[in-house]
Amino acid sequence: MSAIVCISRHSPYGSSLARDALDAVLAAAAFEQDIALLLMDEGVWQAYRHQQASAIEQKELGKNLSALAVFGVEKVYVHERSLTRRGLDRDSLSLNNVQLLNDEATRALLAQARQVLSF
Repeated sequence: MSAIVCISRHSPYGSSLARDALDAVLAAAAFEQDIALLLMDEGVWQAYRHQQASAIEQKELGKNLSALAVFGVEKVYVHERSLTRRGLDRDSLSLNNVQLLNDEATRALLAQARQVLSF
């Protein structure tokens, strides 16, 4: 498991919290920290394949998630129950390298983390 887990719980638009979480993950990765990103609750919308950010004159945050691999962030998780509660599934996500976590696996991930960042 990762030394640092960043939980992103907010939708990609409406506040800066989703972008702040992504910035924190990318900054930690740039300093070669062992970090993972966990999308939960409304945060699962960040990985939604069919975002239409241009309709609200925003840049699409989902595209920025592709930068995670460039920075060496290989541990990207999506809370499965959060996904299904929003009527989404793995095929509706823009990232192919995400791992879906059930509640038990999510608890284990957080329990084993040295630090948890929550946005």
